[in-house]
Amino acid sequence: MNREILEGKTRIHFIGAGGSGIFPLEQILLGMGYRLSGSDNNETETLDLIRSLGSEIHMGHRAENVEGADIVVYSSAIMKDNPEIVEAKRRGIPLLERKDLLGLVTRWYPNAVCFAGTHGKTTATSMAAQILYEWGDDFGCVIGGKLPIIGGSGRAGASPNMVCEADEYVDTFLKLSPDISVILNIDADHMEYFKTLDNLKNSFKKFATNATRAIVYNGGDKNTADAVGGIEGKEKVTFGWGEENDYHPENIVRNGLETRFDVIYKGKLLMKTAIHVPGRHNVLNALAAIAAMRITGVPDEVIERGISGFKGAMRRFEKIAEAGGVTVCDDYAHHPAEIKATLGAAKELGFKRIIAVHQPFTYSRTKRLLNEFADALSMADEAVITEIMGSREINTYGVCAADLAAITPNCTLTPTFEECADYLEGHVGPGDLVITLGCGDIYKVAKELGRRLTENRT
Repeated sequence: MNREILEGKTRIHFIGAGGSGIFPLEQILLGMGYRLSGSDNNETETLDLIRSLGSEIHMGHRAENVEGADIVVYSSAIMKDNPEIVEAKRRGIPLLERKDLLGLVTRWYPNAVCFAGTHGKTTATSMAAQILYEWGDDFGCVIGGKLPIIGGSGRAGASPNMVCEADEYVDTFLKLSPDISVILNIDADHMEYFKTLDNLKNSFKKFATNATRAIVYNGGDKNTADAVGGIEGKEKVTFGWGEENDYHPENIVRNGLETRFDVIYKGKLLMKTAIHVPGRHNVLNALAAIAAMRITGVPDEVIERGISGFKGAMRRFEKIAEAGGVTVCDDYAHHPAEIKATLGAAKELGFKRIIAVHQPFTYSRTKRLLNEFADALSMADEAVITEIMGSREINTYGVCAADLAAITPNCTLTPTFEECADYLEGHVGPGDLVITLGCGDIYKVAKELGRRLTENRT
């Protein structure tokens, strides 16, 4: 596919316009002058932002929404019998899947830096974007979370550089055209699609092989090393904890949300820097961004300023409110390994109690990783679980949130968000951290609880 599919098109319609994968593409196309419309089933802050940028948004999926569209874009989460897809086919309106449009966008930039990995993609991509912003570069970007400095998660830049979050789900990242492929880690996820870990690693190998310039990868992660092994004819750069990697950290000092460390490159001190997002895992995310941006040509002093100035992407340990001695945060973690990393970071911050509020996402993942989720959530002093968000799936797995709650220590089941907010409001006290965890809309609980605490305890 080439750019010609958009030539002569003026109005593009997005099904599921508020999705985290759709939103940055809407921002890019709006920035290029296209007229947009879209539809979704739930009102969100993202939809409010899309409207403010000029897109016409409809609530609910209906056939008449595609009227006047030159092309209709949809994501893998949209069912084939969606009335807007059916109507577009009836009218002969071209259909374009979101991952194909994203692949097309990466081909517009001579230096597309694509960040892949089971965990940390959004943070590492955001760090790289912060570095390019500090450089004054007019870069393009596609990020899975909102980054305050760009006013969203997508940007149409005029320079050769773009940074792009590369999602492995349904092999989306194989549609991209990376010049630099970055692999942060590989963990068993999306097994309803990949079936086996070997299949997953093979997909990452293809992603790495597609790089035209270089591969940057976590040399300390066995699955990643397996995936990259045997690839020849490309520059390969490693990062990790050990000194056997091209980039590794030394002299790590943590102080609240700040972590200071030295960046060692091939045995020599490259820079002293700090990150202001909690968690040991974010040191590796920073190393990945540093390595990729050095290959891009960004000066070291600019990279250091960008990394130390990064304050986090939205929904990545984001502070929502602090009232009555209670701190309310929100995080996108939706895999047991991510939940462990987030709660591990939280435990270093000195709170009296940590209350983890989790919305499981998809029935297949919840069923397959039920025990792992329970183990991860047990790191908190207390867990609160809401009903599963099925998203693209029908519950043919016979699993429900009560199954997870039953095997999670110190756990309370609150099926609805209203019940969850009610329980938390009556239960939390000074010194507590409440952190919502999940990639669905569990952030609404954090915001509602924050609103109540601000109104009633300040």
